[in-house]
Amino acid sequence: MTALLTLIWLLLANSISLGQFLLGFIASFVLVLLSLRMRPDLAYPRRVWLMLVLAYRFTIDIIKSNLAVAKLILQWRRKDFTSGYVYIPLEVRDPHALAFLACIITYTPGTVWSGLTEKDYILRLHVLDLKEEAEWFDIIKNRYEKLLLEIFE
Repeated sequence: MTALLTLIWLLLANSISLGQFLLGFIASFVLVLLSLRMRPDLAYPRRVWLMLVLAYRFTIDIIKSNLAVAKLILQWRRKDFTSGYVYIPLEVRDPHALAFLACIITYTPGTVWSGLTEKDYILRLHVLDLKEEAEWFDIIKNRYEKLLLEIFE
């Protein structure tokens, strides 16, 4: 985070001088130290290299989903699709892994993370074109949750 904030500082200052670098680094370092108190739980991913696999899968799914939603919109007939909810029990408990999963689901066109029960960890997923619930169950459980469990738990 310090490196990213320092880079942003240098871009905003429009200068790569030693003075601007040191000022940006010190300000960034202090901001990161001060912000640690606001985050009680820090993420400790175990297999960071699996994040590349997750990013690849996510990118492929985003492209496929964009094409599917575009097709629905361009050939729109109300009878062609049925939206609905899918309820999926989750094994993942790490708040960072849940946040990753929520972002993946919500960023993918045609799907929205609608809720999560606190007691049972059951995900309520809204799908724009719901054909088979088993398909979505498989995507969430095997394609994403399995990887997130390996990365974070």
